[in-house]
Amino acid sequence: MHMNKVIAARANDDFSLDLKFNDGSIKRFDAKPYLDYEVFRELKDPRYFKQVTVAFGTVQWPHEQDLSPETLYLEGVPVSNNGDSDG
Repeated sequence: MHMNKVIAARANDDFSLDLKFNDGSIKRFDAKPYLDYEVFRELKDPRYFKQVTVAFGTVQWPHEQDLSPETLYLEGVPVSNNGDSDG
């Protein structure tokens, strides 16, 4: 089975992540629903949220919070390269 891996990530001001995957797709993942979970509470600090890095094919934060690439891929909304929204 083909594994989708995150190869680039950027944190946005609205607690979403712009993600690029190894299949070339670009998706925007809304992390807000996850911020209420105990493990992700630190991410409510925008400065901490912006410290996202790419590690092991997914996103990770300094204190080892991470999300599975499957979750990011399935829940992410496709973003077109030119910034225009489709409809």
